[in-house]
Amino acid sequence: MFRPLSIFIGTRYTRAKRRNRFVSFISMTSMIGLALGVLAMIVVLSVMNGFQREMSSRILGMVPHATIVGVNPIDDWKPVAAAAMKNPQVTAAVPFTEMEGMLSYKGTMQPIQVSGVDPALEGQVSIVAKHIVQGSLEALKPGEFGVVIGEITARRFRLNVGDKITLIVPEVSNAPGGITPRMQRLNVVGVFKVGAELDGTMALIHMADAAQMQHWEPNQVQSVRLAVKDLYAAPQVSNDIATGLGAAYKADDWTHTQGSLFSAMKMEKTMIGLLLLMIVAVAAFNIIATLIMVVNDKGADIAILRTIGATPRQIMAIFVVQGTVIGIVGTLIGGVLGVIAALNVSQIVGWIERVSGQHIFSSDVYFVSNLPSELQGADVALICSAGFILSFLATVYPAWRAAKIEPAHALRYS
Repeated sequence: MFRPLSIFIGTRYTRAKRRNRFVSFISMTSMIGLALGVLAMIVVLSVMNGFQREMSSRILGMVPHATIVGVNPIDDWKPVAAAAMKNPQVTAAVPFTEMEGMLSYKGTMQPIQVSGVDPALEGQVSIVAKHIVQGSLEALKPGEFGVVIGEITARRFRLNVGDKITLIVPEVSNAPGGITPRMQRLNVVGVFKVGAELDGTMALIHMADAAQMQHWEPNQVQSVRLAVKDLYAAPQVSNDIATGLGAAYKADDWTHTQGSLFSAMKMEKTMIGLLLLMIVAVAAFNIIATLIMVVNDKGADIAILRTIGATPRQIMAIFVVQGTVIGIVGTLIGGVLGVIAALNVSQIVGWIERVSGQHIFSSDVYFVSNLPSELQGADVALICSAGFILSFLATVYPAWRAAKIEPAHALRYS
């Protein structure tokens, strides 16, 4: 089968010969280093994707994707929900009231964000019902002032279902200070655990109890909570709905409360990706040392090729082919192993835990008890492309140096 001279000789130089075993060993180490760098990048970025997915599903499964807030308390939330449901991005719309206050128990206090919800509808927009570890969400009854608290709050106050705790919320009054504290005794009817900081900053009560604490009518709510298909479309969707409803309503969304967290996670992934790319770059540029050694070793061969008619461009192509073959093989090996490792990293960590008898990710310390991983094809394509490009760039200088060798000079000192 016909093969161009550059490809034939370049691929032949990648195979070991008796007198250049050391050069072949250096080529092999460059290939292995590149493969390990690509493997590490794929696994680490997949694990970071997994953690981001877990954080998104847990935190954004608890906080509202978006809300349509009334300038005044909403007397009838159903028409607002019906208007919101006309938007194809909205999957659910339920009543919602939000308050900020302090929890007090035996002299200990902590800030808390209290959500007034309808227990029968909350499952449409929240995952809290799936993460109840004590009691139940359905135990929230209007007029009974029950509360569902997070596991961190329960542990901090040493509370269990059936205990009582005091909620202190600010209330506007005619007093000289303008605000007076209002205290309400609450009964703990449930404890949830989603494995995030929300376990210590969030509590749920019935929306009728929230209305009574605000001196509203029992059916009045502060806003309508929306669940949307595309989280990143939530700002636009909520703004469109609020605009269509008129000046009596305004929009809010998760980017105002949780946007900084996810921006930080995105930046962290980018920075770690760049740092790992440096490892790939170091491994790729080891090809430079390999090819320079090959050029020095093959000086006489280059001179002979030049004397029989090979052009400098063909000589340069020979070493570009050799270095690129090393880069492609190393990148492909690393890519395949990286994909396999990323798809099975949870099982690998589980096996290590079983063999060592130690829990790497204890549920008492971390919000996840296993190592999550989410392999994204775009990451794999980007990493492998970077490996290919860096390995190709690493061949340019040695190949250019080989093309500049003078035949007479090389044969004289060979």
